[in-house]
Amino acid sequence: MREIIFDTETTGLDSREDRVIELGCIELVNRFPTGRTFHHYINPQGRPIHADAQAVHGISAADLMGKPTFRDIAEEFLAFIDGAKLVAHNATFDIGFLNVEFGRLGHPVVDPGRVVDTLALARRKHPMGPNSLDALCRRYGIDNARRTKHGALLDSELLAEVYIELIGGKQAALILDSATAPAAGRRNVEDIDISIDVRPIALPSRLTDADRIAHASMVGTLGEKALWLRVAPEASSVAQ
Repeated sequence: MREIIFDTETTGLDSREDRVIELGCIELVNRFPTGRTFHHYINPQGRPIHADAQAVHGISAADLMGKPTFRDIAEEFLAFIDGAKLVAHNATFDIGFLNVEFGRLGHPVVDPGRVVDTLALARRKHPMGPNSLDALCRRYGIDNARRTKHGALLDSELLAEVYIELIGGKQAALILDSATAPAAGRRNVEDIDISIDVRPIALPSRLTDADRIAHASMVGTLGEKALWLRVAPEASSVAQ
């Protein structure tokens, strides 16, 4: 199963007027990061960056001079997400912006049905909140010290860890079916050789004679059909 964790940064909050200025993605296969990423800063083509937005992500107009436009990276992005489920935090916001950008280019929009919203997952799992990305990192012990500003790629990396926790923790990432597990590093259990060394001299028993007599007396109270007598029949004679 292939999933893309993604995030955007924008010039503001209005998808009809504002533009995407950063896009970051992390690829997961069977809930494991593959190391493949997609990341671009994007020139908003003259659209100013709202001061409130810049305070959040720290990206200025000067930072975007000479960067590609959304048109320049659209095909590369579509190829990267092709066939994958998409995962984002507050996904309605990010997909709304991306679909407006695709609409400007005449591209088909991204089907919301292939998108997982981790904010909705978090609200169901932790109804008392808070459920911001920072709050979820704190809840799950994920180090977000580098997140002094929002950034699409860094936020995607953090969200990938949060997502695994939201759907059941690290255990959810264990794929036991060799037909679906990633080929790299895969090994069948039958192929693993386990050797156990035998002590040359056995350790002395820590049971005393008094311990054995007390145990045999207890077993004697269980009756002739006691299971212990089948396992260790000598126990019945110790107290005699």
